[in-house]
Amino acid sequence: MNSPPPLDGLRIIDMSSVVMGPFATQVLGDLGADVIKVEPRQGDTTRHVTPMRNDDMGWVFLHANRNKRSIVLDLKDPEGLEALLKLAESADALVTNVRTRALDRLGLGWEALKARNPRLILVNLVGYGSGGPYDGRPTYEDLIQGVISLPSLLVQAGSEEPHYVPLAMNDRAVGLSSAVALLAAVIHREKSGLGQQIEVPMFETMAQWVLGDHMGGKTFEPALGPAGYKRTLTKERRPYRTKDGRICCIIYTDNHWRNFMELIGKGDVYRNDPRFANIGTRTDHAHDLYAFVSEAMLERSNAEWLEALLAADVPVMPLHDLDSLMEDEHLKAVGYLPVTDHPTEGKIREVRVPSTWSDSQPSVRRAPPRLGEHSVEILREAGLSDEQIRSMVERGVTVQLDHASEGQVA
Repeated sequence: MNSPPPLDGLRIIDMSSVVMGPFATQVLGDLGADVIKVEPRQGDTTRHVTPMRNDDMGWVFLHANRNKRSIVLDLKDPEGLEALLKLAESADALVTNVRTRALDRLGLGWEALKARNPRLILVNLVGYGSGGPYDGRPTYEDLIQGVISLPSLLVQAGSEEPHYVPLAMNDRAVGLSSAVALLAAVIHREKSGLGQQIEVPMFETMAQWVLGDHMGGKTFEPALGPAGYKRTLTKERRPYRTKDGRICCIIYTDNHWRNFMELIGKGDVYRNDPRFANIGTRTDHAHDLYAFVSEAMLERSNAEWLEALLAADVPVMPLHDLDSLMEDEHLKAVGYLPVTDHPTEGKIREVRVPSTWSDSQPSVRRAPPRLGEHSVEILREAGLSDEQIRSMVERGVTVQLDHASEGQVA
């Protein structure tokens, strides 16, 4: 019999919204943490992104909030604020993307939380780190993509105009970084006995990603050349056109190039042309070599290239669109997109936990919650009496679902 999931027993208060924070806490929930999602009366913004079957259960919300319980609290009301502070007393961590100054105004700054629970870990997901001129500015995915130069890099790589990558890639990447930081702080607390506040800024976190790939010659002082990695910025680096479509292929190592050139009958060129000598010379001539491959790819069909390149041990994959991705044979074989029954939303398609564990396998234990679905049970766990909870419901500080089967306040 498998062990409980790895984070079983860890309790996290999730005061975040949209994608970055909720994705971070969903990852932790998938790993076994008890995640309590604190929402205002209107709920997380993503609850309202269409399409949806029922109010407050939009599709974006469904993909970032499983394995959580939802409680509605009006934090501007003293009772609502006190209820959250009571929850914090027994929590391991609190994750928020509320700006630091706003947290302080609410009475939920680090000093206030630490006074109630010195072992608590507060993780602040912010746009820009403290101390710089951008500190405190609101931010969104598109703004971060722009300020870390992604649209400009796309132009350098061949786009006609700057544009944003159609993924919330920064939200998800910073969410993962936040989850890692939180778990590292848990380990630190086990050694020291104390919690701490952690600030995870989107700008600085993602600038590390971009500059790690593209610092180039400016790594050195004085510079040995311009910024930018030639191989990834050439305009010829794209899915290759074939006789009947496009295909994705990467020819990178010495063996890849040797095998590819033999496959197309150009082994003598590979052996004698100095551009192919090593990874350094190939990088210096990346544009020309990618153009050379582009021309060669026109000679065969997708199916022919897939068969030939796989046999030659040259990395190759089909070019998917969204629909064909969801029908991919590998994803089907590993059960990656199971269809499950949600208690109120009917059949929904999920993305399973990607990792596979020999023991303590993470899993989906709770469906994405309705707004305020667990308010009563969570407040009871915090030690509030039914009378106190009833008063909070009557004044709109929290909610009680009329159709909930459990946890009703008499």
